[in-house]
Amino acid sequence: MAVSFECITRTTLPKGELFDRARSIDAHKDSMARSREQAVAGVRTGLISLGEDVTWRAWHFGVPLRMTSRITAMEVPDFFVDEQVRGPFRRFRHRHEFTEDAAGTVMVDRIEFEAPFGPLGRLAEKLVLARYLRNLIETRNRFLAASDRTPDP
Repeated sequence: MAVSFECITRTTLPKGELFDRARSIDAHKDSMARSREQAVAGVRTGLISLGEDVTWRAWHFGVPLRMTSRITAMEVPDFFVDEQVRGPFRRFRHRHEFTEDAAGTVMVDRIEFEAPFGPLGRLAEKLVLARYLRNLIETRNRFLAASDRTPDP
């Protein structure tokens, strides 16, 4: 059974700018500096697009991990979806949605994932992984939504 959650981020940034920041490999690396994330294969800099892959190397829980994600759906500048094609999860899907309101842009991240290792993995999902991943997404989103950041080219 998959775990799912959503994170909602509001910003005064224009929708198109936030959309591009969210698919920027460089912004992702900068926002995840604590876990030393690096793009090591596929798209390694700039903006990732539909059908493209990126392989990340990072340290989480003191362990080096690699995860390859592919952009499986995209409608500029309304949403895009990235899904794990290789990596530590049994399944991982992240839908990024962007809408405008009177105050600016609303970004909604919808995460669904399943850990490996059967019952032990399900226990880890509930006790640790869901909270850990939510914190990662919220940290990343605060970074992306900061209006004082220089946009990526």
